[in-house]
Amino acid sequence: MRTLVQEELMRLFFTGEWGQDLTEYALLLAFVVLASAAIFLMSGDIIKGIWYLACGILSSGSSCATAGS
Repeated sequence: MRTLVQEELMRLFFTGEWGQDLTEYALLLAFVVLASAAIFLMSGDIIKGIWYLACGILSSGSSCATAGS
């Protein structure tokens, strides 16, 4: 069922440097994705703290502004 072109491309992929380069780039991409996910998950508590701090400051400013009107 395979054509001659498909067989030649598969042979080049598994024996040539092109397949090795593609594999290296895929592994590098996987590492970057995993590192980004780890950083994102670890920084969640920090971002939540900053969010609550900003919310508290904004809500106290809002109550001061409405009390002065």
